[in-house]
Amino acid sequence: MRRNVEVKARLRAPAAARGAAERLGGPARGQVQGQARGQAQVLGQADTFFRVPRGRLKLRRTPDGRGELIFYERPDAAGPKLSCFSVTPTDDPDGLEAVLAQALGVLGVVRKERLLYLVGQTRVHLDSVEGLGDFLELEVVLTEEQTVEDGERVARQLMKELGIEEEDLISGAYLDLLLAKGESGS
Repeated sequence: MRRNVEVKARLRAPAAARGAAERLGGPARGQVQGQARGQAQVLGQADTFFRVPRGRLKLRRTPDGRGELIFYERPDAAGPKLSCFSVTPTDDPDGLEAVLAQALGVLGVVRKERLLYLVGQTRVHLDSVEGLGDFLELEVVLTEEQTVEDGERVARQLMKELGIEEEDLISGAYLDLLLAKGESGS
């Protein structure tokens, strides 16, 4: 499994966070769906979460008709935390969703527009989540040689540079916040 250190926070000032992300980094590289907006890549995403005995399993759909099945495990705690994950692409998200829904059941769907920046080894996501509002997510991608503590240091420094305070931090996933509001996003 791959590893990263993640942080998720509410954004009180989305425009300020966007300006800081643009100053700190540049456009993301790699597979990108959507169009460029300034220096960010714009990603439309719909994540369907399935019932599993441990961790989280989601099917991410993108506007180009493709998808990714993503399994991850991470603590539901505020602040920097280790996330271990596996990703596999699919050209048939409809078929895969139908099978997984029959076998496991669906917990809910999270829809968002994501601005993606690359700042060193960190993916900075500025997310506008349907039904929830604006958030920031950091994913410090760890090399094999790096420790979790190394990733936490990088995350804390970026939090400071992006104006994220401890009280902005959230635990869990966007789906948890939707479910707490009584919404499943379906």
